[in-house]
Amino acid sequence: MKRLILCLIVAIAATQAHAGRPCEDRPVTPEIANHALNLALKTREELDRSGASVALIARAGQDLTKWGLHYSHMGLVWRDHPKGTWTVVHELNQCGTATSEIYDEGLGNFFLDDLWRMEAVIVVPSPEMQQRLTAVLAAGKHVPLHQSSYSMVAYPFATRYQNSNQWTLEVLAMAGARDVAIDSREQAQGWLKMAGYQPTELKLDALTRLGARMTRANVAFDDHPNELRYSDRIRTVTVDSVLRFVERREPGARRIEVAAR
Repeated sequence: MKRLILCLIVAIAATQAHAGRPCEDRPVTPEIANHALNLALKTREELDRSGASVALIARAGQDLTKWGLHYSHMGLVWRDHPKGTWTVVHELNQCGTATSEIYDEGLGNFFLDDLWRMEAVIVVPSPEMQQRLTAVLAAGKHVPLHQSSYSMVAYPFATRYQNSNQWTLEVLAMAGARDVAIDSREQAQGWLKMAGYQPTELKLDALTRLGARMTRANVAFDDHPNELRYSDRIRTVTVDSVLRFVERREPGARRIEVAAR
């Protein structure tokens, strides 16, 4: 069975999209495929043991240590019945372009990348939050929260662009709002402000911003408030900031670290 899954992973490698990374025309090596398979299997085992129906999941795809960050990309992982297959639902940037799409895919494909570290984190929310997230996903309510215009550093409280982690956060807002119905990104962001979400702040000077904007189609800064941007303070949604928010809102949330060596 493991060998069959490995062959399937290698076969679909050519169509893999990357969250905020340019697509590179290079083959997936057996070593990368094997690591991805191992990480997917270990993650599935942890999910099975957790008893969860839905959880947050993140991978360490890029080296973000210079910003004090560990994980780079987050989505939701769920199954619609106890014996079902785990499916990752997440937003992916289209190979370094300025657009993105929502993908539903298996754990193997989620990790099929030349990851910086073969590590993942799972966060299992409370049973009530799991029920609410499952209802959102099963009804397809998460789809309208997607904005196809993509920026890696999208401002958390604007709707011109969206990054992958921001989409996940806004879906969490839709599910987490108990006293108001959320049907739009504006409503989700308003709820996040009231709930005390704090984005990550990066120090990026004007030269760095100019270089990134001129060389990367998936980076934009014009949605950020001038008073922040011109003082070199770029605030955006990162995995770390989402984890902090969820664990503060959900004191009983369980964090599970997974690694494939």
